[in-house]
Amino acid sequence: MTADGKLRAPVHHFRGRSEHTLDGKGRLNIATRFRDVLRKQYDERLMVMPWNSCLKAYPMPTWEELEVSLMAEGRKHPQQVKLIRYMIGGVVECSLDRQGRILLPPNLREECGLSKDVVVNGMISYFEIWDKANWEQISRPSGEQFADFEQTLLELGLF
Repeated sequence: MTADGKLRAPVHHFRGRSEHTLDGKGRLNIATRFRDVLRKQYDERLMVMPWNSCLKAYPMPTWEELEVSLMAEGRKHPQQVKLIRYMIGGVVECSLDRQGRILLPPNLREECGLSKDVVVNGMISYFEIWDKANWEQISRPSGEQFADFEQTLLELGLF
């Protein structure tokens, strides 16, 4: 509900984490809850780009907004051309097939070291695709990091 008492249209986000297995052709079965977000909020097209140790998958409208922002900022900061070149040049459009899968091209899988077992992690407006072993090594927080997380949340007034 909004401040003036009107009902707000539901907003669907990418939330949660799940483990998946790529098939022999490099197809990834997108979790039903993520497919629902795509179908209810966007369409079935994703823009997938390599980023450090994972792939980032953006719904097409979100990606297009990102492109506009990158171009506007790139004009202000010419040193960002290399970043823009990497992001725009490396992105691949992937559409859901009838079984709710996307095909991850070999070059994207190789660039991020994806093997057969992957972790798909929701990031609200997009989701990440990690090699499971890399996820375990890089992204799983330690007990010490949780203490830092708690402090940050306290400072933000969220805990």
